Amino acid sequence: MRISSNPLRGQQFPAALLLAAAGLGLLLANIPTHDGIASVLHAHIAIPGTPLDLSIAHWVSDGLLAIFFLVVAIELRHELAHGELNSVRKAVQPAIAAAGGVLVPIAVYLLIAGGEATSGGWPIPTATDIAFALGVLAMFGKGLPSAVRVFLLALAILDDIIGIIFIAVLFAHDVDWLMFALAVAAVIVFWLLSHWLHANGHSGIAVAMGVVGVIAWGLMAASGIHATIAGVMLGLVMAPVPAERVRHALEPTVNGLILPIFAFVAAFVVIPAVSPSQLSPAFWAILVALPVGKIIGITLFGWLSLQLRPRGTAPALALPDVIAAGMLGGIGFTVSLLLANLAFAADAGVRDQAILGVLAGSLIALVLSGVFVSMRARHYRMLAAATS
Repeated sequence: MRISSNPLRGQQFPAALLLAAAGLGLLLANIPTHDGIASVLHAHIAIPGTPLDLSIAHWVSDGLLAIFFLVVAIELRHELAHGELNSVRKAVQPAIAAAGGVLVPIAVYLLIAGGEATSGGWPIPTATDIAFALGVLAMFGKGLPSAVRVFLLALAILDDIIGIIFIAVLFAHDVDWLMFALAVAAVIVFWLLSHWLHANGHSGIAVAMGVVGVIAWGLMAASGIHATIAGVMLGLVMAPVPAERVRHALEPTVNGLILPIFAFVAAFVVIPAVSPSQLSPAFWAILVALPVGKIIGITLFGWLSLQLRPRGTAPALALPDVIAAGMLGGIGFTVSLLLANLAFAADAGVRDQAILGVLAGSLIALVLSGVFVSMRARHYRMLAAATS
């Protein structure tokens, strides 16, 4: 954990801000006077001369969230190059666990809701909400090894990239591949500029990088592919020294402003008013697949990945810590809500029940993970006290 006098560079205070903002969003969405806020969030802002015409809520989820993904991708790239994931042996465990965290929830969902009317919702429980998962870990995980956060970070990013791919492939019917190719070309230009900046250090190059990065995001958004993937690509290709400077500069803004706004908007969801007898199989499938499917999938596949290490070497992560990551992985929330809206766009009744399943399943995972992570953190603090 980084030590800093600025609380926005820590983990616990930003996590508290994040959870408070989410709670406020959910509360305000479910009071009689919520229409005023909803109308603001649904108001559209267009950029003249471009195909970009998004609601304020989508500017937040597609635009501000891309900046968060940029910072997260920079941190992941650092871990892949110099940190806890700098070898195939270390990196393979979260990758395998992420596969389990996708495949098992899909199987659980189809087992419960595999009928014709609801089978299309199988992608919904595959996502992990990075912001909420890391927030819960920061809130309750004081004393846990840093490898747990790195594992969860890698797992959640892989999870959400898979979710974004699902959105692009399954629900994007009018993808503009020319725009996508232009976005990739802009990312390549960004990569070249970042290495040029590393070699020359000219401030004008940094400005050019910012312009090209925005262009890459705009092209990705215009292509029909989820725009946050641009943030991931830019963060992964940036030269190390400029990347670390960007991460350091953006971290307080991301923690103190971007993530709380994103959490508020994402949680501004009206809880559907339905009786238990009216709930469809989609509700029960998501309710079970998010917390239970994720725990089983990540734990089982994570345990299998532990067996791949050379004999006599310690595992990269203890099995109970993999279980903790599995519980945190069940907080699907944002991407799962988006997938629910897309999967059942033609059936408002099932869609509302699917949203209820996402909220309830994520809440169960949040509570379970909070309790279990607290127990693991206490265990590590006691070990540290006994050996000091």
